[in-house]
Amino acid sequence: MGMKFAAIQHDIVWCDREANFSHLSPLIAQAAEHGAQFVLLSEMFSTGFVVDRHDIGEPVGGASSQFLSRMAAQHNIHIGGSCPEIEPDDIRPFNSFVVASPNGTQQRYHKIHPFTYGGEDTYFRAGDQLMTITINNIRISLFVCYDLRFSNEFWPLAPDTDVYLVPANWPASRREHWMSLLLARAIENQAYVIGCNRVGSGGGLDYVGDSRIVSPIGDELIASSGESIIYADIDPEVVRSVRDSFPFMQDRR
Repeated sequence: MGMKFAAIQHDIVWCDREANFSHLSPLIAQAAEHGAQFVLLSEMFSTGFVVDRHDIGEPVGGASSQFLSRMAAQHNIHIGGSCPEIEPDDIRPFNSFVVASPNGTQQRYHKIHPFTYGGEDTYFRAGDQLMTITINNIRISLFVCYDLRFSNEFWPLAPDTDVYLVPANWPASRREHWMSLLLARAIENQAYVIGCNRVGSGGGLDYVGDSRIVSPIGDELIASSGESIIYADIDPEVVRSVRDSFPFMQDRR
């Protein structure tokens, strides 16, 4: 049995959590009204990709994750996106992909690969644990933006993954990389991949979205330009059928 996912390609107000919560609330409501059971937001959905300030972090269970839990409960959905969260042992936050469920529970993946080219490694900690969660019998593996470049992180999770989720703030100047890598991760792992990127400008960079949902065989559903929402039914039976028909992964060494 499948589950309907939505990716919200949205703009972000720089460093203004409350403005972003207000902006995202009706978009999330729209996705839920269209039957989405899982809603994916972008990387750093509440602040923008701010990697030059020591004060950008918030406590675990802070404003951003509380917002996700409110939306999950209000609309009876699962919802995820990343935000900067600080744990007590270090002042630097993790880039934390938080998934909130309508029953109030939350699960977190910490971005393993800080974007050193942009200085993220100076202000953020690196995670060290891969993560796959299961919702309604859908096996969901979590990654964040720059992680997409490292296929070796995706490979070991593939046998137990139906869909990879990749929230991002991927700039327009490297948009072809983003689109190509999403397609590659889906084809090589024979799983769905949902990439949710922002639009607009922030921190001196421009973003054009290019969000997409890629099937296990490489078919793509692509977001229109500007703010938009794309939907797809994620069906584990399709994953199994593709892998049975084309048993390529058995030849990995």
